[in-house]
Amino acid sequence: MLIQNPTHNPEQIIETLANTEGLTIACYCAQWCDTCGGYKHDLAQLSEQYPQHCFLWIDIEDDPDLLDDFDVENFPTLLIQKDEKNYFFGTMLPHISHLERLIQRIQADDRSVEGPANLAELLAKI
Repeated sequence: MLIQNPTHNPEQIIETLANTEGLTIACYCAQWCDTCGGYKHDLAQLSEQYPQHCFLWIDIEDDPDLLDDFDVENFPTLLIQKDEKNYFFGTMLPHISHLERLIQRIQADDRSVEGPANLAELLAKI
């Protein structure tokens, strides 16, 4: 399932994130972005294929606090994390197959990368 507008019900989303056994995958986009519109549909389909992961759609203009102190330079920008560890944070070509391959390759012992804090913690501050 693709969660949209996570700040509209942060308590429920925090609970969902806490109960997710897999990865948290957040896509940072903007409503006005045509590329994002097409990618959103593909991301929703991908979320159905991987129900063990939590997929979020975050509009950076509506929810800039969920970026922490980071900026988005291009769309789509993706964050893949689990608990306190970021596995990926950056721009990706808008081909859903690229994200799918990345999700399949991530291992628990992969090194962490810089990026926003744990999304549940950021939502708790709102």
